[in-house]
Amino acid sequence: MTSDAQPHAADLLGHSSTTLRRVSVALGERSYEVLIGEDLMKQHQLWAPLIQGRQVALVTNETIAKLYAASVREALEPFAANFIQIELPDGEAYKDWQHLQLIFDALLSHRFDRRSVLVAFGGGVVGDMTGFAAACYQRGVDFIQIPTTLLAQVDSSVGGKTGINHPAGKNMIGAFHQPKLVLADARWLHSLPERELSAGLAEVIKHGAIADRDYLEEVLANMPALLKAEPAALIAAVARSCEIKAAVVGEDEREDDRRAVLNFGHTFGHAIEAGLGYGVLLHGEAVGTGMVMASELSQRLGLLAPSDRERLLAAIKAARLPMQAPAWSTAEYVKWMSVDKKARAGRPRFVLLKGLGQAFMREVDEAIVDQSIKACLEQPARN
Repeated sequence: MTSDAQPHAADLLGHSSTTLRRVSVALGERSYEVLIGEDLMKQHQLWAPLIQGRQVALVTNETIAKLYAASVREALEPFAANFIQIELPDGEAYKDWQHLQLIFDALLSHRFDRRSVLVAFGGGVVGDMTGFAAACYQRGVDFIQIPTTLLAQVDSSVGGKTGINHPAGKNMIGAFHQPKLVLADARWLHSLPERELSAGLAEVIKHGAIADRDYLEEVLANMPALLKAEPAALIAAVARSCEIKAAVVGEDEREDDRRAVLNFGHTFGHAIEAGLGYGVLLHGEAVGTGMVMASELSQRLGLLAPSDRERLLAAIKAARLPMQAPAWSTAEYVKWMSVDKKARAGRPRFVLLKGLGQAFMREVDEAIVDQSIKACLEQPARN
C-alpha cells in the first residue's frame, strides 16, 4: 500500500488541502488505485482509459439516479462504445438474487460482451451487487467503483468483497472480485443525510480502533468537522481509512487470516442486522452497536483496559450512532452469529481488541459471551 502523502497521524484530519490523494491496493496483477478528492469525474485522464471504446453499464439506485446520474452519464458516455444505465431499488432489503437479476437482464438484452465495464455508482449495496454481477457475468468482467456514501468510500468499495444477502445471513453469497479503480469523490457526500454520514463514521472509527490509536483520537477530536461534511476533513479521513484497509487487504486478500480484523464489531453487528431484518438499521449503525458489544467482550477477557473502552465509546457516541443492543437472549444472538462468515462449524469467532490499535480474532467461551451480552443490556452504553 502506498499513498501520495503520508502525514503524521496527528495532522491527518487537520490537513487543509483538498488536492488529489492516491492509495494503492497492492495485489500484483489485480492492483488498483483509490483516488480521493473532489470533482473527479471532470478529470477524465484518471478514468477514461479504462472505458475507452468499451460497452459501459452504469449501475445505480433510484435515489442517486435522481440526484447525480445525469452528470455521471454525461462524463462517461462520450468515451463508451455503448452506454446503458441500470437503476436498482434503494436499500439493503433489495440486496438479493431477485434484484441482482435486473443487472444480468439488462446486460444480456443489450448484448454486452466480455470486454464490458460495469460502473457501480452508489452506496455499499450498489457496489456489492455490481461487483458480484461483474464477477459472474460471462465469468468475469471489469468494474469501477464510484462510491457515494462515506461508508462505501472508507470500506465496502475497497478490497474486492462483493455479494448479496440471504435471509439467514448477511453477505453469505458472493465472490472476491477486485475493481479496476475506485473514485472516492467528496462531492457526493455533501448531500448525505445525517444518519448516513454517521453510519459511515462507524467504519472510520473501526479503522482507528483496530490499527491506529492516534487516528482514532484525531477522528474524535475532529468529529464536528466530519459531521458537517467539511471536504478537507472527509478527504483526509477517507484517505487514512483506505490506507489502513489497503494494507490489510494487501496482506490477506481472501480473508484467510489477517483480513478478518476488519470485521471488528461486525459479528454482533451482522447478527443485529439479520435479526431485525435488513434495512431496519443501516449497516454502520449496526456496526456501531456491535463495537460497543465487542469492546465489552474484549474488556471482560482482560484484553482491553476500561479507559480504552471509554475512549472508543466516546467516539461512537460523538458520531451519533445507536449504542443500545436489541434485548435478545444470548441464544438468539448466537443463532444469528453462527451463520457469520467468520464462524467455524457453526461456532462464532470474534474480532477482539488487545488495546486500541491492536486487533485479532479468536473463539470465546459462550459463558463469557453470555456475560458480555447481559452486561450490555443491563448497563446500556450512554447514548
